[in-house]
Amino acid sequence: MRGWIGAVAGATLAVAVASAQTGADGLKTWPAGEDPTTVGAAVARHFVGTDHQYTRTLHYSEVVSWYGALEIARLTHDSALATDLEKRFLPLLGDDKARVPASGHVDNSVFGALPLELFLVTKKPDYLTMGRGYADRQWEKPDAQGLSGETRFWIDDMYMITLLEVQAFRATGDGKYLDRAALEMTAYLDKLQQPNGLFFHAPDVAFFWGRGDGWMAAGMTELLRSLPENHPRRARILAGYRTMMAALVKYQAKDGTWRQLIDKEETWPESSSTGMFTFALISGVKHGWLTGPEYGRAARLGWLGLVGFVDQNSDVTQVCEGTNKMANLEWYLERKRRTGDFHGQAPVMWAAAALLR
Repeated sequence: MRGWIGAVAGATLAVAVASAQTGADGLKTWPAGEDPTTVGAAVARHFVGTDHQYTRTLHYSEVVSWYGALEIARLTHDSALATDLEKRFLPLLGDDKARVPASGHVDNSVFGALPLELFLVTKKPDYLTMGRGYADRQWEKPDAQGLSGETRFWIDDMYMITLLEVQAFRATGDGKYLDRAALEMTAYLDKLQQPNGLFFHAPDVAFFWGRGDGWMAAGMTELLRSLPENHPRRARILAGYRTMMAALVKYQAKDGTWRQLIDKEETWPESSSTGMFTFALISGVKHGWLTGPEYGRAARLGWLGLVGFVDQNSDVTQVCEGTNKMANLEWYLERKRRTGDFHGQAPVMWAAAALLR
């Protein structure tokens, strides 16, 4: 983990290495200390001892960081880390239960993905019951199209809704959860994806905000990981995913990163979007959804650029602060850069996990 300055200094070397190693084979060997096991375990272990952030109830960025840490523990067979991550959760079932978010909003409902991941790791049925309840309540009042009552057509939703429903499928094997997520995803793709393959922050905000597009990329990736080849909506979702990945490769900087506003060179390199796009590209290359040497190069270079954001304390730097939509360029240009924010910690672990699968 070189830190940001080291990442910039090493960009030329990283480009040369990424150009020489393409496809899935280029995602197997890494410079010392920059391999996914070392980086993923360091960030996951750091998460265990990190205080809650943001609101009194558990914030979605902490939920998805926890999910990533548990995936690292599972994939590295680190039972001690898994135990510590479960111990962090146990107060939420007792004295600290006021932190558990209520259902009814995508940012709250995604919490259910966490007990579902704990079930997948521990096989304890109480976690399944808790997590499945969130997934089922998300569809208690579907609209006339069959979409969740929590639908609002913000691109963030396509990670929050998708992860919960896909996790419910992974835990139960019940295809209705995949059907829900796939229906929702196709509706969002049809309504929100722009001709260039990217997504505006919202229909009334014509900016390609990095982390917003990152949620969309990561959500499609999670769904495609579990969606059967013969699912009737898979072709539409895969087409949307491939169109987006082709666009992202064009906007990737030479050091492997992406910017706060994807298509604005005057904006700064941002870590959470870089992590989300890298996760999506790694997964696509390894699963064979993406062919062509440009994708293997982009995935490798993305990981090397992402590692450069991780400092000596296993905190991720250059994380855009929480950002509501705003039809104002200055709003995005002036967003604060944070270190150690869970929005940035999470996708580092997702990308590491994708390399370890």
